Amino acid sequence: MISRPRASLDLDRRQFLSLAAGSAAAALSAEWVSGQIPGKRPERDASISVLNPRDRVPVSVIIDDSTCLVNLNKFAMPQFDEAFAGANPSYKKNWREWPSEIPDSFVRRFGTWAAENGVKGKYSIVPQPACVGRIDRLLPGWSGAELASSIRCVQEVMMPNWDIHPEMATHTRILDLKTGHPYPEISTRWMENWEWTTGRSAEEIADYMRYALTILKNVGLHCDGITTPGSFGNKALPQLAQATLSAVRDVFGTPVPHYFRHLYDSGPQSVAPRVEYASGLDGPDPRCVVSIIGCTGDWTGGWDCSKPEGADRFITEDLQSGRMVEIIQRGEPALMLGHWTGIYWNGQELGFQILQKVVKRLHQRFENLVWMKQSAIANYWAARELTRITRGGKQIHFNAPFACPEFTWRFQAPGVGALRWGPMSAGTRPAELREVSRPGDLVEGTFHRSGDTLTVCAALPKGISSLTWS
Repeated sequence: MISRPRASLDLDRRQFLSLAAGSAAAALSAEWVSGQIPGKRPERDASISVLNPRDRVPVSVIIDDSTCLVNLNKFAMPQFDEAFAGANPSYKKNWREWPSEIPDSFVRRFGTWAAENGVKGKYSIVPQPACVGRIDRLLPGWSGAELASSIRCVQEVMMPNWDIHPEMATHTRILDLKTGHPYPEISTRWMENWEWTTGRSAEEIADYMRYALTILKNVGLHCDGITTPGSFGNKALPQLAQATLSAVRDVFGTPVPHYFRHLYDSGPQSVAPRVEYASGLDGPDPRCVVSIIGCTGDWTGGWDCSKPEGADRFITEDLQSGRMVEIIQRGEPALMLGHWTGIYWNGQELGFQILQKVVKRLHQRFENLVWMKQSAIANYWAARELTRITRGGKQIHFNAPFACPEFTWRFQAPGVGALRWGPMSAGTRPAELREVSRPGDLVEGTFHRSGDTLTVCAALPKGISSLTWS
């Protein structure tokens, strides 16, 4: 999954990753996202600033091309080669020498390391990986017991700290949803990574997403969003967003669906999430979809086990520069990309070693980070942009279409005494917030005072709530 400038829409995503970063990023302009609709926005008192959660910078890891057991790149490579009739040198690697499996022992070791270091993010599970089999039925080459054990591994080790996404259905060939088999034509027009979405309606794309989401639901893998493989949706961005909103709500009932389609690996463009197609904010069925944006290239070894570019692209050894440092200093969510096949790197684990080094350096350099799943980031941005906030006297009123933990805002008021917070409903009493001495100590139910400026962190309930003070 990666986005690219309009001038390069015909490039394969892997080719785009190798473009000169400066020129590629400079071409990513407003025109590139034409057709996307932000939707409604509520009234907002200009004297109140909504901040990042706990006034920290969200960080996260986006892992693509992962699934149960199957080493996706080995089985995808020859299909990509055939789709280009053998004319693309990118797909001429010695895939026969690569292992067929990425073992669960590696998943457990990776997941344990992530949990011990507080690392969170998104982990794809391709439902029908490279047409090898379906994870809710059979993966030829593995026993039913092995497949069931692999699914349990994802549930137990990854799901507590990682969102699960389908990366469409196969990450290779388009399936006929009536039969579950690939269409017979093998070309870029009938591959998920390239042209199939072009000219298709939101409902056609949503049906395809529902198919993939349902397979994951069948095996107990909850999804709040989707990841696009390759160029999927690149020339159908409005339809892609609307399809995600419809499909994820239909299959999982997620209040704020999200999708990962875009990234900027250099340049000044904002990498903050985009809240799109917001509607019904004051009614019983508020809706929106959030586009999650990555901020790095895959410098951990790539989908095809190419030579890793190393940790310094993310954050240098002296901790002073690198793309992650740049984005964190901006205060925007810093979501770095890696492919599971490159993190494992055919058993050499080159990408894993790089990722471990990056995380260690980030923790050495920064004290103001908060690791979050993509679903939590999407939910926060929806609440941040779509909550109505008004102020009068010694009160601030919030009308939130979506509940949100660790909602954080700042305002000025002289001579404030105690702060009370709570929902405005019969039978409830506002709770007094606890004052903390340092901004870094902010957690839910607390506030920090700096002169007349107050920063508050509280659990925002859906509906109407108020902050009051004496």
